[in-house]
Formats: sequence, C-alpha cells, structure tokens
Amino acid sequence: MRRILLTIVLAVLCMAGAQRAAAQDFQTLLQDNADEVADPGRSTVGALLETLIASGDPAVSTFLERWQDRQVVRNAEDGLFYYAGRKTGDTVQLLDIETAEPAAEAPAGAVSEIRPNGGVRREIAGALVRFQLSDPNIASRRAALDAIARSPDADQIEPLAASIEGEPDDTIRVRKEQLVAMLTVRFGDDTAERVAAIESLSGSLSLDARATLNQTLTLRAGVAADLPDANIARVLEPGEDLTPDAAYAQLVEADLAPPRISPTAIRDALAANLSGGEVGGVLVERLSDPAARLVAYDSLAARGFVPPRVTEDEVAAALDSHVFYEVYDEPDAAVTTAAQAMLTRIETAVAVNQTIDLSLDALSLASIYFLAAIGLAITFGVMGVINMAHGEFIMMGAYTGYVVQLFIPDYTLSLVVALPLAFAVTFGAGVAMERLVIRWLYHRPLESLLATFGISIALQQLAKNIFGTQARPLTSPGWLDGALVINEVVSIAYIRIAIFVLALVFLGLILLVLNRTRLGLEVRAVTQNAGMAASMGINPDRINMLTFGLGSGIAGIAGVAIGLYAKVTSEMGQDYIVQSFMTVVVGGVGNVWGTLAGAALIGVLQKGIEWMNPSNTLAAQTYMILFIILFIQFRPKGIVALKGRAAEA
Repeated sequence: MRRILLTIVLAVLCMAGAQRAAAQDFQTLLQDNADEVADPGRSTVGALLETLIASGDPAVSTFLERWQDRQVVRNAEDGLFYYAGRKTGDTVQLLDIETAEPAAEAPAGAVSEIRPNGGVRREIAGALVRFQLSDPNIASRRAALDAIARSPDADQIEPLAASIEGEPDDTIRVRKEQLVAMLTVRFGDDTAERVAAIESLSGSLSLDARATLNQTLTLRAGVAADLPDANIARVLEPGEDLTPDAAYAQLVEADLAPPRISPTAIRDALAANLSGGEVGGVLVERLSDPAARLVAYDSLAARGFVPPRVTEDEVAAALDSHVFYEVYDEPDAAVTTAAQAMLTRIETAVAVNQTIDLSLDALSLASIYFLAAIGLAITFGVMGVINMAHGEFIMMGAYTGYVVQLFIPDYTLSLVVALPLAFAVTFGAGVAMERLVIRWLYHRPLESLLATFGISIALQQLAKNIFGTQARPLTSPGWLDGALVINEVVSIAYIRIAIFVLALVFLGLILLVLNRTRLGLEVRAVTQNAGMAASMGINPDRINMLTFGLGSGIAGIAGVAIGLYAKVTSEMGQDYIVQSFMTVVVGGVGNVWGTLAGAALIGVLQKGIEWMNPSNTLAAQTYMILFIILFIQFRPKGIVALKGRAAEA
C-alpha cells in the first residue's frame, strides 16, 4: 500500500515538475526575445511571431490572445513577463505566463504594461488565426474563418490549406476549401493554379465568391496616344461608350490636353482686364452678347493676358489623337478571362436561384391567401353572401389558438388541440350569424354587406375588450423554427412549408366534402336550384346554415395557421379580407379550383411587384389592385368560370 502511495506522490511531483519546466521553457523563450516582446514593432514582430509559432508550445495561443488585448506586463524587479491580475491599492497581482494562476505580487510602479500598436495587433491577429484554424472548439474555427474572410492575406493560404485534411466538420471543411480557392485566386503566383482555383468556385453562389471574382476583374480607365501593352478589357469610343465631354475631361486629368475655359472664368478675366470702357477692343455695352465676349477673350489671349481658349476643333483633334480604354488591375489575361467566364456562370445561376426563391415566396403567399379565402369561397362563392366579417372569423381562430396555448404550454400539443377547437368555435359563430342575420338577407347583397360590416366592427371591438390592443403571441412548435436552406440563395421557412401543406390538405378536404359526400351534393343542389332541391326532400334552410358554418369554421382554422406566421391582433382580419375577396373573384366565383388559381395569381403578382419595387409595399398593393381591375374587365367571370346552370344561377 505504501509503495502505491509513493508511486502516486512521485507521479504528482513529476507532473508538477514538468509543468514548471514547461513554464520555464516558455518564459525562457520570451526572455530570449525580451526586447521585441516588450516593445514590438510592425516591421520586426513577424520574426518573433514565427519563433513563437515554431516552438509548438501550447501556451503560445493564450499568450498571443492576451498580448493582443494588452494584458501582458513585465515586472521590473525580476524582468519576467506575467499576465496582469487585479490591482489592490498600489499592488498588482501577477499571473503565471503559463497557467494564468496567481504567481506573485509587485508594486504598481514596478509593473510596466506592454501596449502593442494597431499594426502589431493586426500581425498578432493573423498569427492567432493559424492556431484557431485547428482549435478543437468549433466556434473558434468558425471565428478564424470569419477573420480570414474579413481580412484576406496571401500568408493565410498555407496554414488554411494545411488545416483542411484534419477538419472533422463537413461544413467547415467546405468553407475552408472555398476560402483557399478564393485566396489563391487573389494572391496565387502560378497562373494555372489561379485558373484552377477559379474553376473550383463553379458550384458556389456565395457573396464571397462573387466578391473575389469582382475584385479580380477590377477596372480602371486609361487614355494614351497609343494602346499600351497591358491587360486591356475594352477600348472606349467617345460619343458611344462615353460622352465627348467626359473623354476630354479624362485627357485634362491625365495632363494630355489643356483645360477648357469656363464661362465664369471668361467673365472674371474680362472684368479683370476692363480698361477705358472696353475689353480687348470690344466695347463694354457689347459684352452682353456671348459671341462678343468670346471675341474679347480671344483678343486678350492673343496678347498673352489670359490662357488661350480651347476650341471645339481642338477638342475634336485631341479626342481623335488619343485612345481611351479600360484596363484590368490584374495583369494576367488568362486569369481575368477565366474569372469573367466564371462570374457570368455564377451570376446566371444566382439569377435562376433567385427566381426559384421568389417563386417559393409567391407559392407560400398564395397558400396563405388560399387558406384565408377558401372559407369565403363557400360563403360568398357558393352561397352568394357578401360576408365582410369573414376576416373576423380568421381573427377568432387565431385568438382561439392563443387561448389554448395559455392552458397547454406544449406548443405541438396546443396546436393539435387548437385546430379543431378553432373550427368548432368559428363554426358555431358562423351558424349563429347565419341564423340571426344572414337568413333574412339572402338575395339582398347591399343589406348583407352593410349588416356583416357592422358585425365585423362589433367583433373587433369585442376582441379589443377581451384581449386588449397589443399583439398576442401565437408560438409555433420548435420543429417549425428555422428554414430549409437549399443553397446560399434559396431558402424557405419551415412554418411556410407547414402552411402550404395545410392549404393542400384543406383543398383535398373541401373537394372531398363537396364532391363525394351527401352534404356536398345537397349544397350544390341548393346552390344551383333551391326550389328543385326542396322538391327532392332537401331542406334548403338547413343546408344554408351548415354551408355558412363550414365556411366560417375553415376561416377559424386558417386563423390559427396565419397566427403562427403573422401578428395576432383584433385588426388582423382586415389584412386578409380584401385579398380574400380578390382571390375568390379573380379565381372564379363558386369554384374551389378557381380560388386556388386566384390565390396563385395574386401571390405571384404581389411578390413580382414587390421584387421590382421592394422599398414600397404599399405601391405593390396598389399596382396589384389596378391589375386585378383590368383583369376583371377582360375576364369578368374569373380564371375558372362556371358553366351551365351553375353559371346562370
């Protein structure tokens, strides 16, 4: 037993001794370069950093971080380097340079803070990146890549390439490979390597890749008597590619032609040389004529009093005797040719993906409009009732979801409960509204519009009294957070995907109910000919009640879905009532497929207008309404018009 204890003690002592030796070794390394550590310079610190990195000491990374942050101090009493600890009165705590543990205390006057300047700190930051590229902490590796992307440098290529092989994370490995390619494009020495690096960017749509190619294709304007031997991008023709005035200004800037004399300079020169009521032999009273002013100025120039005026013929001659061009800053033509071809391919791919992304946004918006309008397609499209309170049924559904979440904190379970409950609540509200108000107003559109508008206002006020005027949260489950990212350009939020799937489900359910159930058969019969349906034993009164309740219930479910995506307030229904009516009317009154087509058209139209004018969404709404008004003029029955008796009803 004593032998075991002795072994343990010896092991601990050996470890402590090794730690002291390591600290001593690193301190010795710093002492060997003490002057440079204590007073580093931008031009000389590079050699010191290489020495520290080459040592392979694990303390180097921490030392560089603290050196950069000005936390390293030197104790004049022993000449050693420490990390600064807390200051108590006139005493400073000194931390061991290896372990960062308290090692000693010294008078504040004996401790000098090492303050590297901005240039040195940038050099230290570059050295730190080399350590962080292989740091076990994935966040440190990401931070190192971000630092390289922000401040690319040729010296980063080698350590970045060396870190790729041992990179365990696939995403970071791909980013490292792309960064190596982008650095090689900008700073590589071999043309073949740079062209190969450009080709390796083929599948990338990132802004960094495009920025790298654009930097390689940076242009500057030039002018000379003859075309120089350089990497010329294109030759510019005055009058076609640039205006004659701009071309001559370029000649003046390059000291290849004298500047033009401005009218202001001519006026000042004439005023300065006025003598005896004349200037240059021209009487003062004639100087109101621009031609006379030019004659007077030319007379003064001929006598050497003022600089000569540049004539239009001289301007034309100067332009004809020089060549104007744009030249690449990159001297290697093979690199710029490859970069231009690759940038064109990437921009084409970006445009295609932006179109796909815009289409997904339009499809998502269309699914929201379809959900909001499908209930109205039944109450208005099938029954012919103008229900201005339809938006308030959407609002009631959203508030139902909010109340459910107050009692069921599990967001997934609360959503499962809220959907059928919202249907039940709004179905009941719709039935009550139909029994109390709507049943007396069939075939009286103006009265039904006014009555439902009043109900809309009353329901909004009731919601304000119950829930207040502030927006209420309707939180989606965690599995709906985030977005499906396809590439750097195309992505779509999971909540939008869920709403799209829900819209498809309801499309199928509505078609099933209307076309495959007895209720649907009776609804269609009453809609087309109520008298004939009544003679066949169908109760039109009951069918109207159920149909209106069904449309209202679907609006409630739509409210839950929309509430997960938008704000839940007493006015939220007003945001969708106009689009819902437009969707039903444009698609074709009384047709579910028409509602789907109308939602798709309005969604695509709105997103397209917003893309052309993204800074003004109100203008997008206005243009969309104008387009729909014109559309209805040419197709008043909508996209999918009813035929036969249904159209005549």
